[in-house]
Amino acid sequence: MTPSPFLGVLFHWTGGLAAASFYIPYRAVRRWSWETYWLVGGIFSWIVAPWTMAFLLVPDARAAIQATPARTLIWAYAFGALWGLGGLTFGLAVRYLGIALGVAVALGLCNAFGTLMPPLFSGEFGDILRSRSGQIILLGVLASLVGIAVCGAAGVSKEGELSASQKHAAIPEFNFRKCMLVATFSGVMSACFAYGLAAGQPLADAARRQLLAGGRSELWQNLPVLIIVLAGGFTTNLIWCVILNARNGSGREYLGVTGSIDGDIGESRVLARNYLFSALAGVVWYLQFFFYSMGSAQMGRYGFSSWTLHMASIIIFSTLWGIALREWRGTSRRTHTLVGVGLAILIGSTIIVGYGNFIKVAVAVP
Repeated sequence: MTPSPFLGVLFHWTGGLAAASFYIPYRAVRRWSWETYWLVGGIFSWIVAPWTMAFLLVPDARAAIQATPARTLIWAYAFGALWGLGGLTFGLAVRYLGIALGVAVALGLCNAFGTLMPPLFSGEFGDILRSRSGQIILLGVLASLVGIAVCGAAGVSKEGELSASQKHAAIPEFNFRKCMLVATFSGVMSACFAYGLAAGQPLADAARRQLLAGGRSELWQNLPVLIIVLAGGFTTNLIWCVILNARNGSGREYLGVTGSIDGDIGESRVLARNYLFSALAGVVWYLQFFFYSMGSAQMGRYGFSSWTLHMASIIIFSTLWGIALREWRGTSRRTHTLVGVGLAILIGSTIIVGYGNFIKVAVAVP
């Protein structure tokens, strides 16, 4: 399969749309605590969806996993568990600061760490710096960081312009200071997902051989790796959510809710809706990495750049969701301009990264 970086960019944009949209179904959940709907959705994100898609699309995903050295699986799982800490606090960042700014802060740090650390550790960074394609890709990475910073500046500007009542009308649990601490931690730890994917490369190679032998597309080679990395994330989130269920007495919510949404909707229907929308949120969340794995397979030699494409795409679509949900309502023209400039830079950064990978592929293919 000849890589197609621009097709890879489209896959990453699709994954970014899914990642930016997954929290929306949670808004329809009623009378459940955060830890309850987060765990229910997570079961679909981290267990049901990855196992289902891998076994549907990879001829023998179980055999590929079993043939992979234990060291590889342990490292992929461990990085997944560390990423899980960032994932659960990411939910809190969105909860306390809204989709637009919460995502920008957390994913800005995640972008920097997740994109640059793998090539540094692997010793590839020098080669990347010396090649024209690598320099263009790094320019795109820098542009994405600038775009994230501009979007963050828009959020800070918004923070200074809105009254307390306006903030809480759009984001009921708005808390700027708490979110900045949570989002910083989330961003650093969330980068471990990129490390988990890199650690699981031998498993991806085994899956690729299976796919080629079965006459199937190489696009699915990373799906078994997602099983292992996401299992680590599931472990972390399961432990924390169960602790919160016990501490807050919210464990009973899995079997019922208190009251109903209104007089015409009974408790059983509310419970069914909660499970339905939580499951939907979980599946949509998983789709980000389903498309990420497809995009990564198309990026060619410098696959590390997939992470910055993913992060930039998430922020682009999360910012658009913030606009659609009126999180920026009541802010000044200056703030609106910052939002528009940030979006333009982020979109441009994905094009630059795609072009850099295209040059690398064009040189490699006679």
